[in-house]
This record gives sequence, structure tokens and C-alpha cells, in this order.
Amino acid sequence: MQKAERIEVQLQDGKTAAARLVRDDPHTDLAVLRLSESSVPAARFGDSAKLGVGQLVVALGNPLGFQATVTAGVVSALCRTLLAQSGRLIENVIQTDAALNPGNSGGPLVDFPGRIVGINTAIITGSQGICFAIPGNIAQWVVSQLIQSGRVRRAYLGVTGQLVELERPLQVRHQLAGSGVRIFEVQPDAAAARAGLLAGDVIIEIDGRRVQSLDDLQIALGRHPIGSPLALRVLRGEDLVTVQARPTELP
Repeated sequence: MQKAERIEVQLQDGKTAAARLVRDDPHTDLAVLRLSESSVPAARFGDSAKLGVGQLVVALGNPLGFQATVTAGVVSALCRTLLAQSGRLIENVIQTDAALNPGNSGGPLVDFPGRIVGINTAIITGSQGICFAIPGNIAQWVVSQLIQSGRVRRAYLGVTGQLVELERPLQVRHQLAGSGVRIFEVQPDAAAARAGLLAGDVIIEIDGRRVQSLDDLQIALGRHPIGSPLALRVLRGEDLVTVQARPTELP
């Protein structure tokens, strides 16, 4: 889209409207377009954090050039990771079996009340029913950043993590609930390494906010001022410790 000489958007009533690229974010494969047409109805977003595996969803798009095609399916899995063209992992991706094909990318994934819960982005070629969407909550945050600042500035710790369920004895001992994000790699010379975070640590809180998903971690970092102290409560073995880090800007 960055190299497009002209962008046109076809509306539901068949009209076409000129559009221009405002900004894009390669790290999440999302972009903001501005239409020349005014008074265009807009869909509403739902809360993608409330999605559950097995929940019914509907994908909309123009697969293979067939306009306004709708396919239905279920949420097959949550908290997947997907490699963006920029080389950065997109975290907390929604996996669905609602059929997607070339032409569905950028279209909405909606729940049955019609609220957007994801933006369709990718399929695994040759598979049957393995399709992916960017969570709606992340899409809303990215769009707001692009409109307000022209780019998405992300705080960067330098860790790679995965969602884990906390063991019941540890939940009881420390009065914790649910899950956390376990660090399995710390980048050398990054903010996390300088703060003393270790592979195997489980991040429980960031600045007093519970971290129960990769979505929580990514959003918390995105909202945190770059370079400001960041308090992390982590489970290290069986002990809770607090670590102070100063995130840098995502390269």
C-alpha cells in the first residue's frame, strides 16, 4: 500500500471513494486510510480480550474478488504469535477456522452481535481452517497512535515470552489468580537485561496492573513513557520480586 499510486475504497452501496494513506504500522500489518467520502457508517468494536475458544465469529471481505463475502467459524485458539513482514512477532493473535482467502486481509472478524473483534490478516497456505486475525483491542490502540502521533512509539524491554497458567500452590501462597507471562529469552544489553530480569521469570504485574496475557504486556508497554522507570512484579521460582526497568524505544 505504501507504493500505491492511487487508493480507492468501494462502499457497501456500490459507490467508490478516493482514499489516502494516513500512516501504517508494519509491526502489526495495519494502516489508517482517510476517505474523501463523508458520513460513512462505521462498525463498532467489541472487546477482544473477552473472546473465548469455541466462540462463533464471522469474517467479512472480498476473497478472490468476490465482493462482500461472509464466512462463519469459531475461535480456534487465542494467544498465537505471527511473524509480521517487519520481522517482529505479532503477539496474542486470534486463530479462527472462518474461511479466509486472498482478499480477506484487512477485513473485519466480528462476533455474532456484529462487533469487530479482530482484523483478518493471514492464512497458512495449504491448510484447512487455520486463519489469523489481529485482536480488535490492539487494532484500536494502533489506530489511535497513528492518528494522534503519526507513528506507534513502543516501549521495549527486550524479552520474548509466552502465556502460562500459574500453579495453584503459588496462586494461594501469593494471592494470585489466573496466568502470567513467562520470559524465555532476554536480549543482551536491552532494558530487561540491565534491570536483572531472567529467563524463567513470570511477569505478574506492570506498574500495579495485572498481566494475564501477552496482550496485557504489549498494551502496558505501549502506554508506558519511553525511558521512565517501570516496576515489574515477577515470580522467580517460588518468590515474588519487584524489578525496576527503564524501557527504551522499540528499534
